[in-house]
Amino acid sequence: MHPFPALLIAAIAAALGAGLAPNEAIAAVSKGMGGTLGGIAAIVGLGAMFGMLVEHGGGITALAQYVTRGRGAQLTRWMLGFVGVIIAIPVFFDVAFIILFPLILAFSRRFSQAPLAFGLPLLAGLAAAHAFIPPTPGPIAVAQQLQVDLGWVMVFGILVGIPAALVGGPIFAAYALRRNWLPMGQPLTLAQASGSTQSFDPQIAKTALALIILPLFLIITGAIVGPLGLPAGLFRDILEIAGTPVIALLIACAAALLAMRKSEKEDRAALRQAIEKSLEPVGIILLVTGAGGAFKQVLVDTGAGQSLADAALAWGLTPLVCGFFIALLLRIAQGSATAAMITSASLTYPIASAAALSQPQLALVAVAIAGGATACSHVNDSGFWLINRYFGLTTAETLKSWTISATLTGGTGFLLALLVYPFV
Repeated sequence: MHPFPALLIAAIAAALGAGLAPNEAIAAVSKGMGGTLGGIAAIVGLGAMFGMLVEHGGGITALAQYVTRGRGAQLTRWMLGFVGVIIAIPVFFDVAFIILFPLILAFSRRFSQAPLAFGLPLLAGLAAAHAFIPPTPGPIAVAQQLQVDLGWVMVFGILVGIPAALVGGPIFAAYALRRNWLPMGQPLTLAQASGSTQSFDPQIAKTALALIILPLFLIITGAIVGPLGLPAGLFRDILEIAGTPVIALLIACAAALLAMRKSEKEDRAALRQAIEKSLEPVGIILLVTGAGGAFKQVLVDTGAGQSLADAALAWGLTPLVCGFFIALLLRIAQGSATAAMITSASLTYPIASAAALSQPQLALVAVAIAGGATACSHVNDSGFWLINRYFGLTTAETLKSWTISATLTGGTGFLLALLVYPFV
C-alpha cells in the first residue's frame, strides 16, 4: 500500500486494538498529524522553493561544471561525490539526478569509461544528503518526531553523510571499475548531453554554493551559540532567531531570488510557474509525514510505545541500533526512504525517550535511522527504476551496482554514528 493510507490504518487499528474509544482514536490521530505538520510544513515547503530558485538560475549545473572542470577521471569521481552532497541539500534526489545526467554522459565520453563510473559517485552523494542532511524532508521529519534540534541533526548529518557518500560513491566506483563490474548499459541519449562542454559563468557557480551554505550556516550557528556560552544579549538573540529553520530558509529564499533572478519579464513569469511546480511534490511528503506523526501519537497515548521501549531496553538494544534496523526493515519492505525514516522515527521515539538521551545523542539516532533508510534500494524503490531506465541497465545490473552503492552509503553512515555515539 501507499505509505499514507497504510500509516493511517495502522494508527487507527493500533488505537482501537489498545482499547481507545473510536472518538479517542480519531482525536489521537488528529493530534499527532496536526502537531507534526505544524512543526515542519513550512520548512519542507520553503526548502522546495529554495531548491527551485537555485536551479532556475542555472546554479545547479554551473556548480557541478565548476567543481569538476579540468579534472582527471579519478578526481572527477571524487568531486562528483561532493557535488552530489551539496546539490541534494536544496534539491530533491530525482530532480538533481535528472538535471545532472547529461554531465555524467559527457564525462563518460570524455574519459571512455562506463557512465556508472561517474553516475555512482553522484548518486551516492545525492542519496546521502537526501537522507542525512536537512533541509531535505526525511531528516526534518525524523528530527521533529524525535524532538531533537535541527541544528544538531545538520552537524552530525554532514559529519557522517559526507564520508558515507564517498565510500558508497567514488571509492566503490573505482573498486568496481578496476574489476570490470560496471556495465556500459544503453543510457538515454539526451539533446543536452554535451552540457559539460558548454560555456558557463563561474560566478553563478560560486553564488549557488554560497546560497546553499547560507541556511546551513544560519541553522547550525543558531543551535550552537547557547552550548558555546555566548553571552545573552541582542546579538545572541539575532543569531538564534536567524537560526530558526523557518527564518533561515526564508532568508535563503530571499537571497536566492535576488541573486538568481533575471530581468526579462518572460523569465519572471517562468520563475513564478517554476516555484508553483516546486511545491507539487511537497503535498505527498507532508501527508506521509503527518500520518507518521499520527502513528507516533497513538503509540504514546496507548502506552504501546512505552511497552516497546521497555522491551528494547530490557534486551539491551540501544535506540541507535533499534532505529537503524527498524528503518532498514521498512526500507526493504516498502521502498521509500522518506517513508521508512518517518515510520521508524515514530517507533524509535519511545525507546529514545525512555533512555533520556542528550540532544547530540538523539541527533545520532536520527543519523542511524537515515542510514537504515538509505541502504538496500531495490525493485520497490522508485529511485531504483529511475536509475535503471536512465543508464539503460538490466534489473540484475542495477542490483549489482546501485543497490550495493546505496547499501555501502547507508551502512557506512550507521557505523560512523555507532562509533561517535559513546563520545557525545
